[in-house]
Amino acid sequence: MTENQTWVTEFILLGFPVGPSIQVLLFGLFSLFYTLTLLGNGVILGLIWLDSRLHTPMYFFLSHLAIVDISYASNNVPKMLANLLNKKKMISFAPCIMQTFLYMAFAHTECLILVMMSYDRYVAICHPLQYSVIMSWRVCTVLAVTSWACGSLLALLHIVLLLRLPFCGPHEINHFFCELLSVLKLVCADTRLNQVVIFAASVFILVGPLCLVLVSYSRILAAILRIQSGEGRRKAFSTCSSHLCVVGLFFGSAIVMYMAPKSRHPEEQQKTLSLFYSLFNPMLNPLIYSLRNAEVKGALNRVLWKQRSR
Repeated sequence: MTENQTWVTEFILLGFPVGPSIQVLLFGLFSLFYTLTLLGNGVILGLIWLDSRLHTPMYFFLSHLAIVDISYASNNVPKMLANLLNKKKMISFAPCIMQTFLYMAFAHTECLILVMMSYDRYVAICHPLQYSVIMSWRVCTVLAVTSWACGSLLALLHIVLLLRLPFCGPHEINHFFCELLSVLKLVCADTRLNQVVIFAASVFILVGPLCLVLVSYSRILAAILRIQSGEGRRKAFSTCSSHLCVVGLFFGSAIVMYMAPKSRHPEEQQKTLSLFYSLFNPMLNPLIYSLRNAEVKGALNRVLWKQRSR
């Protein structure tokens, strides 16, 4: 094994096994989705920044979700778009490892941010009189910083365990970016420790948070059903249902990818789910929140009205 071991300087990203004409079509389609992702999340961030009525804990966490989505998509999609038009789909070793780290860091952070958002809704609906005390700006800041720190440290653990292993040829990654599971397949050593850590991290960062979210929303549902006002129930359902849509899309695809049994074509399954992670989910999040949230639509109308009145 040591004779075949070489110092890796670059990898080949195989991407999508389609013809040139289909690759051009995918380039146009994915470029549109990426543009919508940047615009949608950018609008969310702009509205939260400009409208003082959105300076609340709920939209504080939503702004962090938008930042994660922009960063998440920008980490993977530009390289994927470039490779769709290039014959040599090369990526150097250091950028590949950095891409893997950022991918995992943003994914872990989003899981935790979604938990914080569910906790915020639980306090707002189940303990409304204590909301301003429990969800103070200091508490919100600590929760956000903790989410980013835990996500980054867990991703760093994966990278440290990966870098201790030797890589042997061929250096072809059957993916459109340096996804952790795909990179591990190029290692010519025992990866059982890495696989155990990945599974344990999935339980910690996916199953645990998902259980917390479900517990929060079961309590929220019980509280909503006790609300006397029909308008109050409608508003609470609207806000919480949009969050549940995001949670279902994100956690569902993540659990299938990292914890479900592999299909006959695991590489294609991973590419499809990663595409959903990197492109579709970040694009859908602002659409879900803007279309199902009256406060966001109201903020957009107020900002547009100010622009027209000038």
